[in-house]
Amino acid sequence: MSGVGRFRAEDLSCPLSTTVRHVGEWWTLLILHDAFDGYTRFDEFQRDLRISSSMLTTRLKTLVDDGLLERTQYQEKPPRYEYVLTELGRSLRPVIVTLAAWGNERLAPEERTMILVDAGTGDEVEPVVVDRSSGRRIDGPGFVFTAGPAAPEAMRRRYEDPRTR
Repeated sequence: MSGVGRFRAEDLSCPLSTTVRHVGEWWTLLILHDAFDGYTRFDEFQRDLRISSSMLTTRLKTLVDDGLLERTQYQEKPPRYEYVLTELGRSLRPVIVTLAAWGNERLAPEERTMILVDAGTGDEVEPVVVDRSSGRRIDGPGFVFTAGPAAPEAMRRRYEDPRTR
């Protein structure tokens, strides 16, 4: 599957729809955020999120099925499980950090309930997304989407349109 975890090949025609399908649900992002903060056990997620048992069970199962969390037994009697981020799940941290930063940009500093800080200095940081090779921010007009090698015909036509350039 070459680095895409359990995402199916047919899901890959649009990377945005693939991502939203797997992590775009409200509870999923909050569960992943808690996992990044070190939560691993059902009762920890439930207590922090105030989510119903049935909804949490469903969301955790989906995250495990999608390869974002791994379920491991830590107690035999009664059976108890913990949920640990996989490599694929950990790779979503920059996305969640960026989403939180986007939300904070729309708030006055005194209205922010959570901020990102440098763990060493305690200074607040402002995350941005940059191109790895050039270091340039990708949020400007200098970066556009184009059809990739596996793009279906409709996507190829879409990106032939000069207005998308």
